[in-house]
Amino acid sequence: MLLVTFSTTDGPRRIGVRQDDSVIDVPALAAHAGVDAPGDLLTLVRDGGLGVLSELVDDPTAQQFTLPLADVTLHAPFRPGKIIGVGLNYTEHVAESARTLDTDKELPQRPVLFSKPGTAVVGPGEPIQHNGDLTSQLDWECELAVVIGRTAKRVSTEEALDYVFGYSIVNDISARDQRRSGQWFFSKGQDSYAPFGPAVRTADDLADPHALDVSLRVNGEVKQKSNSRYMLFKIPELIADISSGVTLEPGDVIATGSPAGVGASFTPQQFLVPGDVVECTVESIGTLGNPVIDVSEETS
Repeated sequence: MLLVTFSTTDGPRRIGVRQDDSVIDVPALAAHAGVDAPGDLLTLVRDGGLGVLSELVDDPTAQQFTLPLADVTLHAPFRPGKIIGVGLNYTEHVAESARTLDTDKELPQRPVLFSKPGTAVVGPGEPIQHNGDLTSQLDWECELAVVIGRTAKRVSTEEALDYVFGYSIVNDISARDQRRSGQWFFSKGQDSYAPFGPAVRTADDLADPHALDVSLRVNGEVKQKSNSRYMLFKIPELIADISSGVTLEPGDVIATGSPAGVGASFTPQQFLVPGDVVECTVESIGTLGNPVIDVSEETS
């Protein structure tokens, strides 16, 4: 299933199932059927109930509770407990980063990890903040996101995918000129630097997360184009490595790394400016689009 968090005019946010150009209103359907079902996506991830949801959606009466996609507003699926980013996880990105960002030219021997706070999350259509007082090098990175569905502590690579609830998209926005002595938290963790969404594809509905086209456009121009098969460390390795020392909990998100084609890699370098629109697309999940706005005056 392709799950979304949506709202209608003046209505609360709630869970939906996207089907082509429509959304099934799950709480309304559950109330009609007299079934206790999660009202929001984070509760579903943490407490389960996917089987009940599948039965509801498969019932013929579900079509009575379908809304046109054009009539709803999509939001970030939820606010993750932890967002763990993976750096330098595509071979070509390792090479371009070494050339333009002074990182090591050798392939990492273990995953390169960093974090983003939940306050960095914005949903589809919400603005990425460009604060000219803090950065002139605002960059993009389209990444396949893994949504954890079970508490994972010291799990093996063989078991790792059993802990995945589903997959989404994170745009790992980065202020390249805010790296501090090699530390990435402020560079990547500022408000709005983690666009997330527009949906979560459940793991049972995705045959192979390592066979997905990944691309990014800025103002309609393709900047990144790759496939998740080119990850240096595959998802089971990432989960096993992270969970060896950090407990992963339901609702945590792993952003699995960016392919080549970030703005810093171009000659001359290209960075996001107010007025730009950046769109991340991952096959089977959708397109996550966000405008860039100027917020420097708000902080002056």
